[in-house]
Order: sequence, then C-alpha cells, then structure tokens
Amino acid sequence: MSSGAEEQHRLVKKLESLKTFAQTVESRNSILLHTLTVFESHPEIPSLQLSGNAYVIGDPASPTHNWHIYYATQKPERLSEQLPMVTLEMCMTGLRSDRASIFFKNIAAGHLSSAKEMTKLSGISDIIPEMEICDFEFDPCGYSMNGIHGPAFSTVHVTPEDGFSYASYEAMGFDPARVTYKDLVEKVLKCFTPKDFSVAVTIFGDHQRANAAWKVDVLGYTCKDLVEQKLPGDGVLIYQSFSASEVRATLPDLTLHSRDDEDVGMKTEK
Repeated sequence: MSSGAEEQHRLVKKLESLKTFAQTVESRNSILLHTLTVFESHPEIPSLQLSGNAYVIGDPASPTHNWHIYYATQKPERLSEQLPMVTLEMCMTGLRSDRASIFFKNIAAGHLSSAKEMTKLSGISDIIPEMEICDFEFDPCGYSMNGIHGPAFSTVHVTPEDGFSYASYEAMGFDPARVTYKDLVEKVLKCFTPKDFSVAVTIFGDHQRANAAWKVDVLGYTCKDLVEQKLPGDGVLIYQSFSASEVRATLPDLTLHSRDDEDVGMKTEK
C-alpha cells in the first residue's frame, strides 16, 4: 500500500471513531509525482454513511497541473447565512534562485542558517504577522513551519533544490474581512517568486458576495486555468493556475487585481 493510501485509511479509522461528524474535505495537487497521487479509489466508510464526490480540477491533458478534491458529508447543510469558512492553498514550482537559497543551511563565516532566520529573511513571518510560528530547517536544505493565531492556522513546506524547487502554503480559519485573499497571495509570491503556481480557495458559507474577490489577475503571470466548482453544502472551490510571462523578469513588484471572469472548465468524478 502506498503512503498516500495508508494516510487515507488512517484518517478513515479516525473518522469512524467520532460520535458526530459534519463534513470532510480532502484536497491535493498533482504537480510533483502525479503518478503516485492516490485519488481514484477512496476508502469506503460504511459506518458513516457519507455522501461524497471526488473532483479533478484543471486540464485533463496536463496531469501534472491538476487539483484533486474530495468532499464528503453525512448531512449536507446550507451555510450561506454564516460567515465564510475559507481555506487557501498555494503550490509553487521553479522558485527564483535567490529566494530558494534562503532555505539552505549555508555555513558562512562559521554561521549556520537557522529556521528562524529563514522565516524572517524569506518574508514568511510577514504573511500573517500575528501568527505564532513553529519552524524547522532540514539538513542540508528544506524548511517547514506551522503558524497559529486564534482559530486561524497556516503551514509552509519548501524543497529548494535547483531543478525541482517547490513550495506550498496553506491557511484557513482566518477572517477574510481582515486578511484579504489579494494580500495573502501577494505576500506568499514575494517570499518565493515562483515560475509557476496554482491557488485553490475552498469557501463554505456566504461566498456569493465574495466570489469576485477570490479570483485574481497577477501582473507578470499568465492565467492558464480558471475553474469554479460548486460543492455540496453550499460550498465552492475556485482554482487558478499561472505561469510566469516574459515580462515578469523586468517587474520589481507583483500587483494583483480582482476579476469577474466566469470561464470555467472541469472534469468531475463521482
């Protein structure tokens, strides 16, 4: 059994032990090692009697740039009257070399780079400044962190090696009225300056008024995919993927604009 399948079955056992269960949302990208991504066969959970759907978002002709999401619930409920519950996930590849180099334990003048220095030098500490961060550096390179502030938390993982550099960022539980989507995406991109990136926003609650704000144009990047997928329980997933344009190299800063495009495309599995 692959590690992905083992993790799924471990989560299933945990869910079966719960007395009450509202919903579960599992998402994953297939940017790296997509052939090892286990999503075609989700484990059955008969005791929970879940109603679930699996979706593959993105261009079927580009399996390395798809987003997978699985949603399951016992009792689908409309959450439109509640405040939005938002999860933001970003996957980035081709990190700019000067940004990737921050995440190496370089020894200069007898000094060894620490996780705290990586957090500060990269700008990760400025993404949501209020968060209390627990960070870790790997040997000889690599980085991981978890941040928390009240009900909000975030996580970052970085593999900076040249040729297959990658970074991921996830945040949820934050108040979208105070921490805006535009600011989050902009700050994350400044930390890593990737060649390609995708961003997926899952919203449950009052997303109708916020839909336009969860779609962006990024100066210096070309949007390759824009997908809006409705989910059970009055949820929605908005997915975009971007590649750097030739102009990006001459731009000192990134500027984001909201967009109202309705161009969508999807492949759905049930």
